[in-house]
Amino acid sequence: MSHRPRKRFGQHFLAPAWADKVIDAIAPARDDRFIEIGPGPGILTTRLAARAAHVTAIEVDRDLAAALAPRVPRNVEILTHDVIDFDLSPLLASGPVRVAGNLPYNISSPILFKLLAASRSSPNLRDATVMLQREVADRLAARVGTKEYGVLTILVGLQATVERRLVLPPGAFRPAPKVQSAVVRLTFKPSILPPDLEPLFDRMVKTMFMQRRKTLLNALRPFADAQQRTSGAILAAAGIDPQRRPETLTMEELLRLVQVVL
Repeated sequence: MSHRPRKRFGQHFLAPAWADKVIDAIAPARDDRFIEIGPGPGILTTRLAARAAHVTAIEVDRDLAAALAPRVPRNVEILTHDVIDFDLSPLLASGPVRVAGNLPYNISSPILFKLLAASRSSPNLRDATVMLQREVADRLAARVGTKEYGVLTILVGLQATVERRLVLPPGAFRPAPKVQSAVVRLTFKPSILPPDLEPLFDRMVKTMFMQRRKTLLNALRPFADAQQRTSGAILAAAGIDPQRRPETLTMEELLRLVQVVL
């Protein structure tokens, strides 16, 4: 019996022809172990299983998980959990793992940050090739100075390189979403920021980009005040023009800026 996509889970199921293209974008190898987020009716799951060593599929919808379990090959394990609350560490303990999935648009950013946290905890998380709303994909891969460049670009860029792999039209899904989608690959790497600076960096970036239309002198002021410093003094110490705007700062400049706060 077919499963009607459930709006509360943000379900949009992929058409078979597009599933083949997504698998090519993921490029599974014979010895790869995968975590699949949100397998749904299994259109990617079975294709991954045919080309990889093992797939652990995490599905929040109990009905979908129950329907999928008897239809998958032996190298697939179905887990019924909300991936946001699920502890990934046991799956990462026994060797390299890749992630794939069609992420629900309404929780795609929290899932991405969960994967980043998992990559900090384990070097075994190699990469994640996921479908997202194209707008989110554009923000992930944005260049400095563009309107898409912002908090998501910067915080993900600390720990991952981002590569666009595929753009999908609304008609690639059932039901068709109102937006385009894209497949991106995040290849994880050790964070370029010392762990003790991460909370400070996070606050600084979020504060500045809440006022991204202002000059750095003004956009940085609330953060500087909280540190009992002046924004002008911080910018001068970092050698950054206070009349620039937040979206013009490179990662290197942002790192220099947070280091002079200490």
